[in-house]
Amino acid sequence: MSIRPGMGAALLLGITVGLPSAAVAQASQAPQARPNAAAAAPPPQAPQVQPTERAGTPDPATTFSAGQIQRWFEAYTVLQAQDALRLSEAQYGRFVTRLKTLQEVRRRHQQARNQLLADLRRLTNPQTQPAPGDDAQVADRLKALRDEDERGALELKKNYDALDETLDMRQQARFRVFEERMEQQKLELLTRARQNARNAARGRGRGSS
Repeated sequence: MSIRPGMGAALLLGITVGLPSAAVAQASQAPQARPNAAAAAPPPQAPQVQPTERAGTPDPATTFSAGQIQRWFEAYTVLQAQDALRLSEAQYGRFVTRLKTLQEVRRRHQQARNQLLADLRRLTNPQTQPAPGDDAQVADRLKALRDEDERGALELKKNYDALDETLDMRQQARFRVFEERMEQQKLELLTRARQNARNAARGRGRGSS
């Protein structure tokens, strides 16, 4: 199984500039070609982005949430992995299945952890007066956070081990480097998305004044 040339770039372009979700989904779900057919086929054209009415202000309809970017970036990571790790055709299917499972485990753990941290933030807000029973709830949430961290670490290790079974030693090393690079790119996109959201909010504020 091979990735069609330009597909990953189109997906990342859509995330970066703020294409509607349908355009990004179309890029990520494009049919895959065999290697010899892909070599002969011209790369697809990147989608054109229509300018918004207010120069420099992204359309609020195309401002993505952190959760959307996370899921789209996971899809982009899967698309990029074959070339980055130099996976064989025989490896690719098992690797993708296990990578998606790893991504799901990591996402589920992070969501649970974020919820527990939100509870602790609310219970320990210095601007509010502690209510009766708050200390017991704080202790309960702290224990739940520790349990979640331990459970998450064990589950992640199990899934990393399963993923490593599909790779040789050098590919395992490349995967760690690849993941770090993908994480840095994701953080850059999240920062850009938050800036777009702030710009959009300011644009709406100016328009209503």
